Amino acid sequence: MQLPRGVLHRVAVFLICCTAWIGSAGFASAEAITVEGNSRVDTATIQSYFTGSTADGVKALKDTGMFSSVTTRQGPGGLVVRVAENTVINRVAFEGNSKVKSEQLTVEVQSKSRGAFDTAVAQADIGRIQEVYRRGGRADATATYRVVDLPNGKVDVVFTVDEGSKTGVKSIEFTGNQAFSSRKLRGLMQTTEMNYISFFKTSDVYDPDKIATDEELIRRFYLRNGYADFRIINTDVKFNPEDKGYNVAIAIEEGQQYKVAAVSVDSRLRGVGNDRLSGFLRTEVGDVYNGDDVEKTVDVLTRETGRLGYAFAQVRPRGDRDAANHSVSIQYVIDEGPRVYIERINIRGNTRTRDYVIRREFDVGEGDPYNKVLIDRAERRLNALGFFKKVRITNEPGSAPDRVVINVDLEDQPTGSFSISGGYSTTDGFIAEVAVTETNFLGRGDYVRIAASEGQYSRGVDLSFTEPYLLDTRIAGGVDLFAKENDNNSYSYYSTFVTGGTLRLGIPVTDEFSVSPHYSLYNTRISIPNKSGEPYNDCTNPINGTTPGYGTLINSLSATNNCLTNGEASVAIKESVGDTLTSLVGVNLNYNTLDNLSAPTSGLLVELRNDVAGLGGDSQFFRSSGDLRYFHPIYDDIVGIVHLQGGSIEGFGDEKQLRIADEFQLGPTLVRGFAPGGIGPRDISDLANYKYNPLGGSHYYGASVESQFPLYGLPRDLGLKGAVFADMGSLFGYNGKTNFSSNGTCTASNTSPLYTQGTCVDVRDSSAIRSSVGASLIWNSPLGPLRFDYAYALSKDKYDVTQAFRFSGGTKF
Repeated sequence: MQLPRGVLHRVAVFLICCTAWIGSAGFASAEAITVEGNSRVDTATIQSYFTGSTADGVKALKDTGMFSSVTTRQGPGGLVVRVAENTVINRVAFEGNSKVKSEQLTVEVQSKSRGAFDTAVAQADIGRIQEVYRRGGRADATATYRVVDLPNGKVDVVFTVDEGSKTGVKSIEFTGNQAFSSRKLRGLMQTTEMNYISFFKTSDVYDPDKIATDEELIRRFYLRNGYADFRIINTDVKFNPEDKGYNVAIAIEEGQQYKVAAVSVDSRLRGVGNDRLSGFLRTEVGDVYNGDDVEKTVDVLTRETGRLGYAFAQVRPRGDRDAANHSVSIQYVIDEGPRVYIERINIRGNTRTRDYVIRREFDVGEGDPYNKVLIDRAERRLNALGFFKKVRITNEPGSAPDRVVINVDLEDQPTGSFSISGGYSTTDGFIAEVAVTETNFLGRGDYVRIAASEGQYSRGVDLSFTEPYLLDTRIAGGVDLFAKENDNNSYSYYSTFVTGGTLRLGIPVTDEFSVSPHYSLYNTRISIPNKSGEPYNDCTNPINGTTPGYGTLINSLSATNNCLTNGEASVAIKESVGDTLTSLVGVNLNYNTLDNLSAPTSGLLVELRNDVAGLGGDSQFFRSSGDLRYFHPIYDDIVGIVHLQGGSIEGFGDEKQLRIADEFQLGPTLVRGFAPGGIGPRDISDLANYKYNPLGGSHYYGASVESQFPLYGLPRDLGLKGAVFADMGSLFGYNGKTNFSSNGTCTASNTSPLYTQGTCVDVRDSSAIRSSVGASLIWNSPLGPLRFDYAYALSKDKYDVTQAFRFSGGTKF
């Protein structure tokens, strides 16, 4: 069909108008785009950005960061795009930096290799570099940059750093504190003051985040000691350019110390009476108010009500203060909380630790009722693992009003260590140890340690593995394999070599109490050296050229020169030579309320050990022992320690006698001032050798009081402390054989003419109390713990062996 002439005219005009409008809107084909100013970027690549509108193409091209400017215009042949290419960075280099590695600075700066150079970015990078040094304790560090031109429009960006000197915390001062000294409060902080050992440490670096953490530690300390009104008024930090350090001034208001006047439970849960929950209270009337005890009470009441079927229960402590009488009445109000469920738990930031290792620290999971107390508990557990630099748990609304999403943000940190340590003790002599430890093996949360030691009188190897969540329960399971050899030394005439292993479980009952069943199988080999220089068995096996009256020395026998006078092991020890296999099963009961495991100042640590040997092997006995340590602050930084210990072992079976390998062998670990094996039953048949023939006992007890205190005038972080102590105790009850003759008739040691050893032992077995007093120097040095004790024996048995000085310690480097 042919259209009328007028219609064709109108269609042509419409098409021309549309074409003009499209051109004015900025749409163009690739053939109609001309590119100018590019040298490194391909023309076709630039053209590809203009398949849509011109404005969108300009924006997209600028966003690539490859061009400093992009302009367009309409030319005779179509769209003309003119670009100015950015200078490309070939590499970023650093000069003058020795305290901070170039790799660390490369991560911090925004100027990157193969990226576009921007003067504004480079100038901002100077500030970023200075911030890195400020966090590292060098606030006066400066930096500059220069640009090195290269062919093809490329440059090298070189940052020159003047690191300056260390600018740490010069002083930390407190005002408003009356109950506790400034020294005590500084000791609570992670931040320390600069001193003459600053080259050893980094804790004196000023960090606002660390100061905030320190403030929280101080606050919790005051709340733990009854100061419920405590608050930090102000923290003023000033940088002193002349001293090149920070002065930190913390103003506090202590308030009064409160005691607990009343404690009650107000349960508003149907079917759960107050009396049913009262037994779980950690706070008691008359106690000094303790914020930690309140938190623990809230935690245990939350778990108990959940166990009773009230998963949404909320426990809120309410304290009514009586300022006039300095007392507080605490009431734990328990309500049915809002029904909110956990929709999802997001784990973010872990690159090594597996998700299930993190999730198992939660007592709640996805789909469970939300409970803030249990979430806070999980956060404390995760921080306590030591696997992460910092753990932060936050909430966000879920997909419905009754749903919440838990976000766990964390960052892995190194958990393995390699150490070479060495030291000296009066028992083991000089000793060195190489150990490899991993507390988060393969990111599974397992503990592995392999160690080998070599010393003057001892050597050994140890392998330990612990799975903290056996079979997805909070029961820890582990295995220990060991082999240790102890040479004869200046305290005994025999050597021991023990090899074996232990299987163990750790079952937590409460936060403080745990039960640890175990099974051990080990072999003890006793040997007596018998060679020139150590002829301790030459009455039985003479040595030519060493034993008087034998071989080349046949005419040298006398009352002062015989096999007894050159040192001889007791016949009881000789009869114990060889292997003793012990197979035992036992259980340990542990109770721990210490405030700090490495340097406790308050709390109680109790361990009760019970073992039964006789499930095969050569040994048959019941053994029980206990150890109690109580720490209590006496005044400010002075800590009192009470240590009680005791034990008993009884044989069973046909003879009911114990082997020397099974008896308790004690000395300075029971009463300081006595040598290893210096207390307890010993063979005095030959008075020339009684010091070196301890036989051990079946019963012991001991008590010690000690006071540890800082050495005033010395910086706390030097790690030096003094101590004074008083010890008392006893070891007695030899339960082994005394007659080793073949016919049952004892023969005494001959004095002439043969000078032979007798067949029986004369055991000195006294239950007399041994006691001592003394002083110690304790150094928690940067290279390891060291302790030097000097003790004076106040009372002892006639044949005990004393040792006034005792030194122990080690180093790591």
